[in-house]
Amino acid sequence: MSQPRIKRCVGKYEVGRTIGEGTFAKVKFARNSETGEPVALKILDKEKVLKHKMAEQIKREIATMKLIRHPNVVRLYEVIGSKTKIFIVLEFVTGGEPFDKIVNHGRMREDEARRYFQQLINAVDYCHSRGVYHRDLKPENLLLDAYDNLKVSDFGLSALSQQVREDGLLHTTCGTPNYAAPEVLNDRGYDGATADLWSCGVILFVLLAGYLPFDDFNLMNLYKKISVAEFTCPPWLSFSAMKLITRILDPNPMTRITIPEILQDEWFKKDYKPPVFEEKVDTNLDDVEAVFKDSEEHHVTEKREEQPTTMNAFELISMSKGLNLGNLFDAEQGFKRETRFTSKCPANEIIHKIEEAAKPLGFDMRLENVKAGRKGNLNVATECGWISLWGNDEFHTI
Repeated sequence: MSQPRIKRCVGKYEVGRTIGEGTFAKVKFARNSETGEPVALKILDKEKVLKHKMAEQIKREIATMKLIRHPNVVRLYEVIGSKTKIFIVLEFVTGGEPFDKIVNHGRMREDEARRYFQQLINAVDYCHSRGVYHRDLKPENLLLDAYDNLKVSDFGLSALSQQVREDGLLHTTCGTPNYAAPEVLNDRGYDGATADLWSCGVILFVLLAGYLPFDDFNLMNLYKKISVAEFTCPPWLSFSAMKLITRILDPNPMTRITIPEILQDEWFKKDYKPPVFEEKVDTNLDDVEAVFKDSEEHHVTEKREEQPTTMNAFELISMSKGLNLGNLFDAEQGFKRETRFTSKCPANEIIHKIEEAAKPLGFDMRLENVKAGRKGNLNVATECGWISLWGNDEFHTI
């Protein structure tokens, strides 16, 4: 028999399976019960966030994503909170990661990699124009939608332009070492835009080559390779692709190619399609502050409901003793005489005749909820005065 299903709701969202999990957050599939739209629900434990002093980082991530409305960036719909949890409602992206394609099929063709790289540069250029620097660009933070379009996600390490110090640079060392720019690793301050661009170059190399340009088990050796851009392009790359990668992976941020220059590059421009997006952006951050408040008026309702047990046709039939097939398989039960028949007569007529036959035997019989199923007439079975009626969509007991 099927077990009862527990339905969990957070406000208007019905929460389903887990689709991702990190140190401080869990991401679940959810559905907007009002519109039916699927979403990704990023769930954070409020106590953990406050304990590890991550409140400002979470606020920054939400504020960052609210500033961005671009077709190649995962969209944030809203942020809500309960007494113990913070819920970030995000666009549900169904196509997996570009990295999965590399793992399963190896390196990409240049035209395929170029299309993803063009969309990545479009997204990064838009973010930079809004004063937002990602700082952790890598294949794992890139997703694909149902139409195979790239979406940048996970702004947990992003920085806003307000965090730039008096020297005009950022100073927090963060990100994944293999994708981090030399100036980020040397801890002397860096420009967020040129650092993001280096990461884009590493991503392009991985898409085209199928492996990392900088890799070493020893972290110090890895840093040395990155600091002098010690890498070799594979021989199957076209000259124009090699040239672009070399200009991006320039260890000197002052001479590194810029995004406007990339947009004019011969290899990049092939089949290029500018992005189309809406300019209107919601910059209201009231809900961001509200989720950290203890006032009940700012809390969303969390509830669990037990759904009715579902029963398929075979489980339903097995409840009828008249349809017990045990005698066919169990020799020890002995032989039991049974008579079965079919009739074209209406169900009411059959019941009437059964009642007439049962009265002389002392049975007091009555039929409840007699009606034909919407897909056809009911069938009837009898056994020692116990009668079951079943049809395509109805079940009755006398």
